Amino acid sequence: MNPVGLDHLVLTVASVGISVRFYRDVLGLEEITFGNGRKAVRCGSQKINFHQAGAEVVPHAAFPVCGSGDICLVYGGELEKMVARLMRADVVIEHGPVERTGANGPIRSIYVRDPDGNLVELSVYHEPKN
Repeated sequence: MNPVGLDHLVLTVASVGISVRFYRDVLGLEEITFGNGRKAVRCGSQKINFHQAGAEVVPHAAFPVCGSGDICLVYGGELEKMVARLMRADVVIEHGPVERTGANGPIRSIYVRDPDGNLVELSVYHEPKN
């Protein structure tokens, strides 16, 4: 077997509706419905599924709790445009912009919290400085 990528990840949330609105309206991800009305958001060719706390889909993590996620989303374009979007939505930037190393090289990142307190890193790849 040869691993080729990440298909999806799951966040346990207090309110699926509130989470979907945040990721869709504030972060710009695409809302999708699948299965028997389950909700997720798409980011590129991956998605984030949401499990309602207390009603998690089986099987699930051994100890699913709200706010335990720490994820990084990659954007095309300028990080400053995301900063402006977050400011318009009254979302606090907890940290950054800072230089980090992504899976495919150097990135510039800012950090925010979603409605459940999950840490969400918003990043843009760039060319390394010489």
